[in-house]
Amino acid sequence: MNTSFKYRAFISYSHSDEKWARWLHHNLETYRLPKNVVGTTTEFGTVPGRFTPVFRDRDELASATNLGTTLIAALEQSACQIVICSPKAAKSRWVNEEILTFKRLGREHRVFCLIVAGEPGASANPATAELECFPNALIYKLGTDGNLTTERGEPIAADARPGKDRKQNALLKLLAGMLGIGFDELRRREARRRQQRLVALVAASVTGMVITSALATAAWLARNEAQRQRVVAETEAETARQTTRFMVDLFKVSDPGESRGKSITAKEILDKGVARIDTELKSQPAIQATLLDTMGSVYTGLGLVPEAIPLMRQALARRKELPDGDTTVAIAQTQSNLGEALTLSSDYEEAAQMLQEAFELQRRALGPWNPEVATTLSRLADVMAASGKYDKAEPLIQQALRIRRKAYGEIHPAVAESIADLGVNAGDRNDYEQAELYLRQALEMQRKLQKGAAHPLLAEALNNLAWALIGLNRPAEAEPLFREALEMKRQLYPDDHSELAAGLNNLAYTREMLGEYGGAEDAYREALAINRKRLKTESHPEIAANLTNLAYVLYAKGEHRAAIDMLRESFEMNKRELPPDHPTIASGAAGLAYLLIAEQDYAEAGPLIEESLDIRRRTLGEESPQVAGTLAVKANLLLGRRRFAEARQVAAHARGILEANLPKDHWQVALAMNVEGAALAGLGQYEKAESLLLSSLPKLHGSPLPGLEKTGRARLAALYNQWGKPDKAVQYRVK
Repeated sequence: MNTSFKYRAFISYSHSDEKWARWLHHNLETYRLPKNVVGTTTEFGTVPGRFTPVFRDRDELASATNLGTTLIAALEQSACQIVICSPKAAKSRWVNEEILTFKRLGREHRVFCLIVAGEPGASANPATAELECFPNALIYKLGTDGNLTTERGEPIAADARPGKDRKQNALLKLLAGMLGIGFDELRRREARRRQQRLVALVAASVTGMVITSALATAAWLARNEAQRQRVVAETEAETARQTTRFMVDLFKVSDPGESRGKSITAKEILDKGVARIDTELKSQPAIQATLLDTMGSVYTGLGLVPEAIPLMRQALARRKELPDGDTTVAIAQTQSNLGEALTLSSDYEEAAQMLQEAFELQRRALGPWNPEVATTLSRLADVMAASGKYDKAEPLIQQALRIRRKAYGEIHPAVAESIADLGVNAGDRNDYEQAELYLRQALEMQRKLQKGAAHPLLAEALNNLAWALIGLNRPAEAEPLFREALEMKRQLYPDDHSELAAGLNNLAYTREMLGEYGGAEDAYREALAINRKRLKTESHPEIAANLTNLAYVLYAKGEHRAAIDMLRESFEMNKRELPPDHPTIASGAAGLAYLLIAEQDYAEAGPLIEESLDIRRRTLGEESPQVAGTLAVKANLLLGRRRFAEARQVAAHARGILEANLPKDHWQVALAMNVEGAALAGLGQYEKAESLLLSSLPKLHGSPLPGLEKTGRARLAALYNQWGKPDKAVQYRVK
């Protein structure tokens, strides 16, 4: 983001959608970006730790005296605009005017949409026009005269409607687009956090559903009898709880990690079971509530959160309608389950409220040391972490751990879970040394618990520890852990499961960090094959990303022509699949040009550089570090064509922009400095050239561009040979 902007984004919305605006504003400003991307540069600038500040008029204009002037100033000072799209917004004059004003600033490409209601494009049909959610200023492109044309555009939209992206994915898509980073990178970070809680539950057969329903019914009848006959109350209540646990455990037997993911059949079975609850048990609300709560938990375990939440809300309503008494514990349990599901759907405010109420009920009814209290505390910690409040999450996890140790002893799955939670929390707070200690302890406990058998929780513990070691820059220690986790996943999941592709990418990246390019290539190729099979297509941005990763590994191996062909394939794929001004296209053009220049293919490289510069200048502005990055590649091209004076001028300009935006030891600054030094050598200014080439060389190490450090050494060797100092040239000769 251009540092001259005061706001990272401006939220435009109809005040009928104010609840959505509050949710979006809060979650954008509190979301904490993954450590591995913070500080990196993308087409939209340096990635921050937090996406703040964000402008929302109700919060920012409380004391404004001139609404119009203040709004226009805020739009001018905003890097991006987010439009909350609904039928009300589509009819709002002010939302439309805000979009027009922002587009007229030349930032049409920086308008992002969040669909919350209605239908995009519905206005094209008079019969459905009332459902249109896009204002006209979004639907139509802006003309050169500053007015809307009749040409329809393609707004960039995340969709938070039920059954679409879901709220959390919609939030991540908006952040990824506005920061110019990969959506999958953010989604994997969320998945890692959520995997601590998700235990996938799958029904084994329709027969199993009938049996467990009968058992739950019998348990409830026994419990009613127990209420009438207080003599056996505790025995019957325990029977009811054990029956419910038995039903959930029966589903766990067919966990996707253990039965190779027959989740489609399982969902069909679950849907039929829910239908039976509604039709066959209307006169028995207590049994309905028990089964609705349990089925909601099963849906949550499968990741079908939108399906789970209505069931749990029904269960909670029915429980609250029942007579007071021993239903208090059941109400708290349903609230806790619902709180977990709401967290996964990013409804953090309601989730926190629901879990806090559950915690208070459980603590009073069960006592402060009951394991169910620990479960609710862990879920409340999840809400804090999802909101970026890691410091508030940590004491909740510690309290849950104390309860679990008192209830279960030192070695137990729940104890291992809490220790792992502490490790992940430490890592989220960038304390990777503490994270390693906790996560190593959690892994050792999981090994004892699973007794060497493959299990999803053990695979997750391996990945968690490896993640911390990568954070400590110890890839050699992380690699065998990633490899072991991957082999375990091969036993647990089908051949085309996304977990396998993720595990392969982890392993490939680590091997690439270690310079083991052959092993990295094998892993990247296998991940590519899985994604092709999973996505059922040969052309997709995810596949293009796989090809790009693989191309750079091939180039590092010395297979230059094959690498360039693959990078060209990836670039053309992205041009087919993405909007013409997408930042990935600009990056792909610059990256392909860089490799072509190294192979002295200047004719193809030239137009690619100009294409990258054109996109980046129009979308980011002349002083963007991304523009400077492409200018450094252009200076390389001029250097190859022996146009040394022009190369020096362009490289110096690029270096000035980069030094104003990036740390001085950043590899991109070093790249521009190195090219400038090589240009000075070509001009015969050897002393100045030596200073730049020597000071830039150490900073080129670790660059994602293949062969950059070797190029720097070769340039020093060439300088000393030209200068008549062959003894020094020998020190830098590339073997």
